Amino acid sequence: MTIQHFINLSDIPAHTLHNILKTAHKMKAHKMAPDQVFYGLSLGMIFDKPSTRTRVSFEVGFKQLGGHTVVLNKNEIQLGHAETIKDTAKVLSRMVDAVMIRISDHAQVEKFAKHASVPVINALTNASHPCQIMADLMTIEEHKGKITGLNIAWLGDHNNVSKTFLEAAPIFGFTFTLSTPPALHPNGLDIKPEDAVKNADVIVTDTWASMGQEGKNLDAFWPYQVNADLMKKAKPDAIFMHCLPAHRGEEVTDAVMDGPQSVVYDEAENRLHIQKAILAWCLENTAVMAKTLPRVA
Repeated sequence: MTIQHFINLSDIPAHTLHNILKTAHKMKAHKMAPDQVFYGLSLGMIFDKPSTRTRVSFEVGFKQLGGHTVVLNKNEIQLGHAETIKDTAKVLSRMVDAVMIRISDHAQVEKFAKHASVPVINALTNASHPCQIMADLMTIEEHKGKITGLNIAWLGDHNNVSKTFLEAAPIFGFTFTLSTPPALHPNGLDIKPEDAVKNADVIVTDTWASMGQEGKNLDAFWPYQVNADLMKKAKPDAIFMHCLPAHRGEEVTDAVMDGPQSVVYDEAENRLHIQKAILAWCLENTAVMAKTLPRVA
């Protein structure tokens, strides 16, 4: 049986990613009466750092569709410490039907998947955040009708989310402009914020100091703040996105976060629906997809 992991977007065929988005839209349309496609299945959830949206979206989503979850925080397991990653992966594979893992080290996720005999989902590492990007793309489809051909501008730090946007751009056919302090740009480019947002359909940012970077010097980032003046330089119908949590008054102002162009709460909700669709694809070899999935007329 082929094990379908969800770790790197570039490892998954483009048509599969598009189908996952379609399934997520269907699941959202029927969110008040979800089919119990995960009945009898269990999801292991591993965290080495606190989480709000990832924890709630995976746990609620799996339970909405009839499954059971087991949450394992870093103080409750011995992953990579007293027990090897290989042994943990092999043991959990005997007890759960899939594993969602949110840890800092991307290599550990890939190593875990190598030794697991059940699907493994990358719910965030320091290198990538594919579940978040899929939720973002779902949100863009809702508000723009399509992804292909759009101009997406990123402002601020170059982190796991922006890196995954770069990975997604050639897969989904959108233009991604990264405006960040030149020392952080992968090509050393100095793209000014006002140039980045010119003709932008979507403007995206994230915290300048990610979890674990408390005390980071933010001086170089202030020119990249998304504020009302910067939004005016984009297309009139441009939307603003942020994966949250937001440090209001730093990377984004209240006027933008709470303004009419902001879709951040749609984006947050869509984490729930995209996680369910990702899980359905990962678990299709357990006959999940043979059951009735939501249908939209």
